[in-house]
Amino acid sequence: MGKVTGFLEFDRQDQKYELAGDRIRHFREFTLPLDDGDLKKQAARCMDCGIPFCHGPTGCPVHNQIPDWNDLVYQGDWEQASRDLHSTNNFPEFTGRVCPAPCEEACTLNLENEPVAIKAIEQAIADKAWDMGWIKPEPPKSLTGKRVAIVGAGPAGLSAAQQLARVGHEVHVFERENRPGGLLRYGIPDFKLEKHHVERRVKQMEAEGVVFHCNVEIGLTKSFSSLQSEFDAVLMSGGAERPRDPQLPGMELAGVRYAMPFLTQSNKRVNGEHIPESEEEILAGGKHVVVIGGGDTASDCVGTSFRQGALAVTQLDIRPRPPEIEDKLTVWPYWPTKMRTSSSQAEGAEREFQAATLGIEGNNKGHVTGVRCARVNEKREPIPGTEFTIKADLVFIAIGFASPIPDGMVAEAGVTLDRRGNVSADERDYRTSQEKVFAAGDMRRGQSLVVWAIREGRQAARAIDEALMGASTLPR
Repeated sequence: MGKVTGFLEFDRQDQKYELAGDRIRHFREFTLPLDDGDLKKQAARCMDCGIPFCHGPTGCPVHNQIPDWNDLVYQGDWEQASRDLHSTNNFPEFTGRVCPAPCEEACTLNLENEPVAIKAIEQAIADKAWDMGWIKPEPPKSLTGKRVAIVGAGPAGLSAAQQLARVGHEVHVFERENRPGGLLRYGIPDFKLEKHHVERRVKQMEAEGVVFHCNVEIGLTKSFSSLQSEFDAVLMSGGAERPRDPQLPGMELAGVRYAMPFLTQSNKRVNGEHIPESEEEILAGGKHVVVIGGGDTASDCVGTSFRQGALAVTQLDIRPRPPEIEDKLTVWPYWPTKMRTSSSQAEGAEREFQAATLGIEGNNKGHVTGVRCARVNEKREPIPGTEFTIKADLVFIAIGFASPIPDGMVAEAGVTLDRRGNVSADERDYRTSQEKVFAAGDMRRGQSLVVWAIREGRQAARAIDEALMGASTLPR
């Protein structure tokens, strides 16, 4: 814990943002970090609550030892706080920026709507550790002679690769894109996570012995069977990339796109990567944009559209407008449904709740002109007579992801799939139906959070190490 009476003495203090009018002019991160004095006060608020739900199963998937490093920050021992934080989380500077912080929802002080500022403290510990030079490569003292192939360089693949390399396995990561990072690099915009954070972790891992093979698509440019013959174990961590299809009339119109190609193209453009001429350019500048969906990906489309110069952005959510404050006694410490406004939405988006999309309208040239909607009842059924149309020059479908892409690697691997189309493997040993083939992350559990991907990568690494060596010193 922090200070015994800290939660009585100090109010919660959040990180502030640059003004919306300033931050939409660039793609850089715009949060204004708290100084060490303010962070010490925030850490002091961590109370001796008996059962720390914040790092239990309802709070933190990687089981960050939150009360411990809050106390260390309060005591001024930042270096030990960094060691403690990294003992459970390979990439706290990622989660400290992009995780929605279920730990704060599970905080005992959240019963009074004043949780400890856990996310801000986590980011500060990680950033200080980098600034002070405490984070260094940790190469193994000896090699095992075992070779592991990891397919997919997202957070699950990266965390598994780092863990396996540190215990002496020869680890090769195969990535379809130009650079490692997965959705950390190509899905999450720079204004939430600048890519130099990813780059320095990749360099650290290379110094630890991890070998990255980019522009290699397993199942297309390299066969899955070759991995099985060349390596002692293969981890499938390619993510859940198949978008949900709303099957709307008018989906074929020009100007109607899924969210991820737009975000990927924007991230490549911001970071100076080449976009093939064969790829249709997707830009929101000077357009009326409609985003269908109410999640994080939809919000990222909103923020990216504003930065590209969209005239107006409207976000459609089929769910009813949630309450401003949840009923704590029936929900806490679980993740509640309540009104949340992301930084991107606060930049000027119009939000339409209880809005079902009936179809997409276009002109005689085959280009989108509007989105036809209706209000819905509690069963999410359109209410007759409530129809309305929103002007649109560009429409993004951002309603989530259904499963891994079934073609290519998944088909060639011949692994059993669950009823949702994910690679079937349990959370105990992460084994698939194929010998020496494992699966982790969104490819196994379905669309989820970065912090869940990191947890699955770490646990899969232990399972692989146990399978190869008979025992493992890696944590679960």
